[in-house]
Amino acid sequence: VQLVESGGGMVQPGGSLRLSCAASGFTFSSYGMSWVRQAPGKGPEWVSAINTGGSTAYADSVKGRFTISRDNAKNALYLQMNSLKPEDTALYYCARLVSGYWGQGTQVFVSS
Repeated sequence: VQLVESGGGMVQPGGSLRLSCAASGFTFSSYGMSWVRQAPGKGPEWVSAINTGGSTAYADSVKGRFTISRDNAKNALYLQMNSLKPEDTALYYCARLVSGYWGQGTQVFVSS
């Protein structure tokens, strides 16, 4: 199993970023996938999940601002992040929580 995130960077408050996760080594379409983030000095925080049928769930802290999606044909997971806030600064991980597979993370930094 390999999960490789990309798309992080530095953005001003109110800006947008789109994170991507390339998955390989397993049948991507058969698993629910999640995004988890970890801010400096804090523990991991679940952000969002999407199941095999496309149903989604979000943490209250990102609801209405973030959108998770998947493209099973491309074995890809996405997180569209809008209206970013400084408190969204974190290392963002793509995760297959079943069996505990995580990527290496992509850094998001929100600051003016």
